Amino acid sequence: MGSAADEEYLIKQAHQQHNHEKKYKLKMLLFVIITNLLAIYIFTAPFYFNRLPLWVSSTSLLHELNSTKAQLAASHSLIAELHQKLTSTNLLLQALLIELTRQHDDESSPTNQAHDFMKLGYNIDSSIEVPDELMLAIGPHKLPPGYSVEQADEVYLPVGAGCFKFQEELGQYMTYDIGRQCPVDDVFTQRLMLKGCEPLPRRRCHSKSLANYVEPTPYPDSLWATPPDTSIIWDPYTCKSYQCLIERKNAPGHLYCKDCFDLQGREKSRWLFDNGGLDYGIDYVLNTKPHGTIRIGLDIGGGTATFAARMRERNVTIITSTMNLDGPFNSFIASRGLISIHVSVSQRLPFFENTLDIVHSMDILSNWIPDAMLEFTLYDIYRVLRPGGLFWLDHFFCLGSQLNNTYSPMLDRIGFKKLRWNSGRKLDRGVHKNEWYFSALLEKPMN
Repeated sequence: MGSAADEEYLIKQAHQQHNHEKKYKLKMLLFVIITNLLAIYIFTAPFYFNRLPLWVSSTSLLHELNSTKAQLAASHSLIAELHQKLTSTNLLLQALLIELTRQHDDESSPTNQAHDFMKLGYNIDSSIEVPDELMLAIGPHKLPPGYSVEQADEVYLPVGAGCFKFQEELGQYMTYDIGRQCPVDDVFTQRLMLKGCEPLPRRRCHSKSLANYVEPTPYPDSLWATPPDTSIIWDPYTCKSYQCLIERKNAPGHLYCKDCFDLQGREKSRWLFDNGGLDYGIDYVLNTKPHGTIRIGLDIGGGTATFAARMRERNVTIITSTMNLDGPFNSFIASRGLISIHVSVSQRLPFFENTLDIVHSMDILSNWIPDAMLEFTLYDIYRVLRPGGLFWLDHFFCLGSQLNNTYSPMLDRIGFKKLRWNSGRKLDRGVHKNEWYFSALLEKPMN
């Protein structure tokens, strides 16, 4: 029974739909007829309502008829032209709607995003999804009307050349809740930087807040005071307190700058004394120039900035570049009342040419850096030094065969003048290793 009732219902529905379609077709036919009648009326009405009286001559009547025919022909021509334009407009509108629909469907697809990045000059893997936040971060960003940068009306924000070699990691870095707390991903971020993804894109999130933060120790006491533990977010580091970092000097094995956080230990006497060999004293170096002419400078890979602290005591301002290698080096430097920049040795120095009085580097510039990369770095140091500026290369590590065959000629080739040069054997691993240090005080020529 149910089946028969359903069938009857479907038949009724079909009849109703058929009747509806017939009514629709009749309405459309009536609409076409009315439209045509209206058109005939519009274009022939002038003829009927402006007919000349019977007593008008046949010549005038013929002239009027010809004029009306000419007007009618012109109207038909105009209608045909308008119809053609309307058809073209409809086709264009349909194409635009199709394109907008396609873009809406594909805007989040990896292939489409890859195409956008390739237009910006980035070579990326189209199979990996790129976060929208990354696309927004690097631009291009349109400037307001009337503004330009070097005749360009849009701005591209800098991203390191190595970033798109590590596309998945970059995407992870740019995935976060906008306006909320950033992921505590310092170790992950620094690993990206050391791979060559530097500078990283900016992010629109807040760093984790410090709990129970207190005001820093006033200067000059801050130069040699251990800051409170509440000044640090300890999540990324093995140690969870400054006391742990201080005691790390007693830990076995090799750790970067393992005794740097103990300000009352070896750090307290660094660069105070000149032994006539590899260890140069700060006062000796400053005295090679007229008093007061060494005022500003840079320490590359300066650990916890004890070099900058000693210079600050002598009214010389030093900026320290350092990485947070399992320790809060940058935060510690800031707690001492000194300035740090979180950049790797691969980064172009963020200073204008001929501006710095002195550049210092201890240990970080050594033979672990490929020769070509090191030469670019040394030329960059030469660039930022003013004429007569000093480059203090402190305890550069190398093999005996590299000392005279590679590094001494490289420094001469760049153009430094040698004010002092000392070399010495590194014996802690045995004489057979033929390992050496050299220290050098170099000058950028005045002319």
